[in-house]
Amino acid sequence: MDPLPIARLQFATTTSFHFLFVLLTLGLVTVTAVMQTRATISGTPQLLRMTRFWGRLYVINYALGIATGIVMEFQFGLTWTGLSTFAGDVFGAPLAIETLVAFFLESTFLGLWIFGWGRLNKWLHLALIWLVTLTAYASALFIMVANSFLQNPVGSHLQGGVLHLDDFGALLTNPALVASLPHVIGGALMTGGFFVTGVSAYHFLKRTAEVDFFTRSMRFGVVTALIGSIVTINQGFVQFGELAKYQPDKLGESAVGVPLAAMIGIGFVALLCSLAGTILLIRNWLMRARFLHYLMVPAIALPFVAAICGWLVREIGRQPWLIWGKLRTADAVADVPGGQVLFSFIAFGVLFAALAVADWVLLSRIARRGPEPEEAPAEPELPVLSGV
Repeated sequence: MDPLPIARLQFATTTSFHFLFVLLTLGLVTVTAVMQTRATISGTPQLLRMTRFWGRLYVINYALGIATGIVMEFQFGLTWTGLSTFAGDVFGAPLAIETLVAFFLESTFLGLWIFGWGRLNKWLHLALIWLVTLTAYASALFIMVANSFLQNPVGSHLQGGVLHLDDFGALLTNPALVASLPHVIGGALMTGGFFVTGVSAYHFLKRTAEVDFFTRSMRFGVVTALIGSIVTINQGFVQFGELAKYQPDKLGESAVGVPLAAMIGIGFVALLCSLAGTILLIRNWLMRARFLHYLMVPAIALPFVAAICGWLVREIGRQPWLIWGKLRTADAVADVPGGQVLFSFIAFGVLFAALAVADWVLLSRIARRGPEPEEAPAEPELPVLSGV
């Protein structure tokens, strides 16, 4: 049994699962930070309730997303030892920084934010959520630094059969990174915006009593979704131009044709949906447009599907190279039996599926329940994760 196709399928599956968690985390933490900023400046109680509600959904997704990230990291030692041996000096540097940023700074600031409700000065508490947001984006930055090195290996030289780092700054200015990072950020904003809009639309369809709460939330959602859609589409085309420079045959590969056509189509559908919502918002018809409410609930899935298609285009088109022009994928896979790789693939697949289901169940339960009553205490109830 050839371990290579199984190892590739394993990494594609686990990375795709984790990427979906990351997109929603980045999108929701940004929305939450903006909401809390407005609440702190204006002193509006409704905005503070919105911060607690959407922040609770963010924390759930973040917690389970961390679990998927930890599991995903095991693959480098289990099935891709050739990559670690050949390019560990270069590829490992941004990953190490990302780990420090994500697991130490971001988690610490998030813990202080969660347990600081009603205990910390409101401006200090606001600073914490922005520190969480900035470290979350820093984490995404260093992940994309590592991935962009695989696409366009700059800042290194080959010596003694392994790559050595010459210039860390070259990794940060890599054209593959400059084009792709805004695309990922735009996708995250689009994901968060559609999620907030879709959940708000659901409550309008259910004739919620929290009309003002979800009216304000939907306004945040459609504007965020529109901004994210514009940035995502624009930077997507910028990436096409960059790819033509250092991977000229990538977009011509038949394997990327279907996901590329799907990604572009879904991206424009998302743009039209968010644009329609913004126009209705401007004309003050957004809350009465039930057809849009019916559309926006299933539209929550659009950014996730587009993201997976885009990830497939970026990764499949690089084959047969794992590090473009430097290391072939076949040479990076670990020298282990195919059966062992298959076992780990099944184990990881089951675990990731369980985490995804748990995330969806918890998010759906909290989202359907809606915000806490206005007389609720300032400190939010943390989600119960027992049995997950």
